[in-house]
Amino acid sequence: MGSPVAVVSAAAVAVAGEATCDDTSDSPTRRVVLVAGPSGSGKSRLSTISGLPVFRLDDFYRDGDDPCLPRRHGIVDWDHIDSWDVDSAVTSLSTLLATGQVETPIYSIPQNRAVASRLVTMGDARQVIAEGIFAIPVLAHCRRVGLGVLPIWLDRHRSANFGRRLHRDLAEHRKPADVLLRRGVALWRDEPRLRRQALQAGFLPFTMSGALQHVVASEASV
Repeated sequence: MGSPVAVVSAAAVAVAGEATCDDTSDSPTRRVVLVAGPSGSGKSRLSTISGLPVFRLDDFYRDGDDPCLPRRHGIVDWDHIDSWDVDSAVTSLSTLLATGQVETPIYSIPQNRAVASRLVTMGDARQVIAEGIFAIPVLAHCRRVGLGVLPIWLDRHRSANFGRRLHRDLAEHRKPADVLLRRGVALWRDEPRLRRQALQAGFLPFTMSGALQHVVASEASV
């Protein structure tokens, strides 16, 4: 991928908003801001600085002792959609938008299991940010159950993503160093395909600053 796409023009955002953000919803005053991007692209950072409630999709990984987990090269393939519980995640999102709160798991990546839970509340916010590496397939599931969705793709240079991801994962001791390096190279190679998939699904490409501006503006307009 070349240089990150510049901030989408106001006109383009307006047109895309008509196509993707006015979905029929049982809770029309609440909406999911679905943030997708490669691991290391800054999804969690955007969630934090946005000031909105955050729903962490990565907390819905399956426990490491689940016999149905997909495997690759002799180890669990945590980048495969089957390592993740999409039904539980979307059900919890639906509950959050409908009632204003939901209890979600807290998943420990080093321990490969949920270790606690947290209460996510909407408060006065009209949007909740849902972010994680499986955000792309989640979009179709959200639309299928009638949730209003604003889909955003964080468009940042893949070599920088590689560096941020490796630094974070090593610092947090997420997995052995050789596993992290091997996974990082595989993700770097796959990133152009992932980007194409996201844009074809309806995600809007933004830089970090552009995404933040758009999220803040959309909160005021919901």
